[in-house]
Amino acid sequence: MKTGRIIKSLSGVYRVDVEGEMYDTKPRGLFRKNKFSPIVGDVVDFEVENITEGYIQYVHDRKNELKRPLVSNVDHLILVMSAVEPDFSTQLLDRFLVIAHSYHMRPRILITKRDLASVETQQKVTQLLNIYENMGYKTQFISIDDDIEPVFAAWGEGLVVLSGQSGVGKSTLLNKYFPELNIETQHISKALNRGRHTTTHIELFERSHGYIADTPGFSALDFTHIQKDELKNYFMEINECGEKCKFRDCNHINEPKCNVKNELENGNIAQFRYDHYLQLFNEIANRKERY
Repeated sequence: MKTGRIIKSLSGVYRVDVEGEMYDTKPRGLFRKNKFSPIVGDVVDFEVENITEGYIQYVHDRKNELKRPLVSNVDHLILVMSAVEPDFSTQLLDRFLVIAHSYHMRPRILITKRDLASVETQQKVTQLLNIYENMGYKTQFISIDDDIEPVFAAWGEGLVVLSGQSGVGKSTLLNKYFPELNIETQHISKALNRGRHTTTHIELFERSHGYIADTPGFSALDFTHIQKDELKNYFMEINECGEKCKFRDCNHINEPKCNVKNELENGNIAQFRYDHYLQLFNEIANRKERY
């Protein structure tokens, strides 16, 4: 019996890394019977059938699990946005942040294409990143020609997942760090202002002190697992200020003696963040009513 981590899944075959040795494995029928499938990132025990193949017997408990992209045991979630092409959107970023927090992950924010942005856009993005840093997020704002080593090194040890919409430069980053991979990249669709999907499956690549995942770009964000009353927990500063509201079940909308509203009026919560909270709250509320 050997133990390793699934680094790739394709057509029911799971490639497992055991200290640099690769095995193509298949799960035993027991998994199908229990309607449970291993996923990329899982730590598994498997029986070796021959030099390069085996059968998965056991999947270790997952410390966390992302649904889109489907990957487990994530140590660092990097939300990748671009300054331009597609333009930086705090609304989209806040939605990614909500998803990250709903899966109990503390994400980092990485903005690319600094060199393609005007001076005015660079200043605007930097000002917005300062707001997120004051909330407690770690941020990076990089150019295509920047040395990629310190960017990756700042993320620390373990499994890193890059998430973000298509066209923001995830594959370009990986190509700079792993030139031998030659991951396909595509130009931005001018009509849609977003990239076409270039990554069709999830794969982990070994980096110093861990792995990094190349994942498909998102075309939509799924909030179906989030209840409207939970949403306030996933906006860090709203959650913190909400502890001083008079009513514990305050959703910071029309309730009396709401500390979040007070902090908003005093400028201690960014208006755009509250607007995004309110918009998403209403979306979730309307979805629940409709169903």
